[in-house]
Amino acid sequence: MVATTGRAEPIELESRRELFVDRHLIDSLVGAELFLHQPHDEGPVFQFDQPWEGQFSAYVTVLYDGEKYRMYYRGMPEIVPGSRVPERTCYAESEDGVHWTRPTLNKVEFDGSTANNLLMANAPGLTHNFSPFIDSNPDADPKQKFKAICGIATTQLHGFVSPDGVNWTPIQEEPVFVDRKGGFDSQNVAFWSDSEQCYVCYYRRSHGGRRSMARTTSKDFLHWTEPVPMTYSNTESPTPRYQLYTNQTHAYFRAPHIYLSTAARFMPGRRVLTAEQAESIGVHPKYAGDAADAVLMTSRGGDLYDCTFDCGWVRPGTALGNWVSRTNYPALNIVPTGREEMSLYVNQEYGQPTSCIHRYSMRLDGFASVRSRKEPGVLVTKPITFTGTELSLNFATSAAGGIQVEIQDVDGNSIEGYSLADSVETIGNAIDRRVSWKEKGSDVSSLVGKPVRLKFVLSDADLYALQFVDAKGEDRLAGDH
Repeated sequence: MVATTGRAEPIELESRRELFVDRHLIDSLVGAELFLHQPHDEGPVFQFDQPWEGQFSAYVTVLYDGEKYRMYYRGMPEIVPGSRVPERTCYAESEDGVHWTRPTLNKVEFDGSTANNLLMANAPGLTHNFSPFIDSNPDADPKQKFKAICGIATTQLHGFVSPDGVNWTPIQEEPVFVDRKGGFDSQNVAFWSDSEQCYVCYYRRSHGGRRSMARTTSKDFLHWTEPVPMTYSNTESPTPRYQLYTNQTHAYFRAPHIYLSTAARFMPGRRVLTAEQAESIGVHPKYAGDAADAVLMTSRGGDLYDCTFDCGWVRPGTALGNWVSRTNYPALNIVPTGREEMSLYVNQEYGQPTSCIHRYSMRLDGFASVRSRKEPGVLVTKPITFTGTELSLNFATSAAGGIQVEIQDVDGNSIEGYSLADSVETIGNAIDRRVSWKEKGSDVSSLVGKPVRLKFVLSDADLYALQFVDAKGEDRLAGDH
């Protein structure tokens, strides 16, 4: 049974990888569900234990350029009531995303020495939330391969550029973006969007009395459009269901037309720890009375955040130190850390002597899946067109489970040679496995450019992503190397 009526224009899938993080492709689901997978905590990988860092270090960005991992963060060892404590921008590196070092940069003096990893200091407001990105704009100046935005309400947003991610200069003296309604007092983020062919910036605003987000775009990183407030699908308004402290919106590296927002959800006044528990972990009294976690939202451009999974994604762990204010805040960006693994980094135990970064691991594309368990489930897509000669799946089944695929016309009739009866059951656990049919094999080239639907029958299985591809790759089980 097909849910759509009328003749909707088919989605031009081309050769893009599509993830089931929303209902973009889904026409109907029967006996199956969209399921959000929680990342696995791999433990602490970085301690803020240097005297220029400390318990209030925050607003972390992690970049991966194909060879090296780079971490940027605010160093802030103390809070003094009634005055602004100096904030510093710090830098760390890693070869594998797990083991991190602080290179000696000799740029900024601290306590009489420049033997430290400080990138910038003595720039009030700008070192509060320095947030870089690797500019993928093909027309970008190579000397500006790295760009960054930073600033608070009193400074507005300033731009910085760098050829190497270490040596930074202001792109101009004045702010690159001004919004007098902008809060900016958290991590504001920008990146080049290949799908929209412009720079996009997501930043802190307030709406309906809650911390929220707004968006602006630019063709040159210097001139920005009039901002628009982001709307949330779970409230159908610019007011989010909860306070959103950081948005951490970025293009997913395997499907850059999909923007992931690993947002920090802040619950002011939701006290979990007793006074005795707070004292035992040494949390600053100002941060003992709230709670926070992280949620996953997505966007495909424009002013809408899709909140399909309206629940906690990174939950506080069993440690008491994660049940306080402004902890469990994800770093900006999810990056690959293995052939079949990607990682999210999370700021934890904030406001405590043990303040640190944890690494969380996930399978590639493994944010969410269409899942069936007790009974077979059926997924039917909206009409699509595609390029490519084979259909590849990222999936996992049990030993008893499997996935069968039927290709239909737009009216839901099976196409000869691609019916369920012709489908070869797909069994296993793979990031990239080609689907095949008894007589046709894996070749779907005869259907290129034609509007079709895909029907999946899943038995005790998870379907994470699909993509139409050309070159035939080697099937392998997830975890094989």
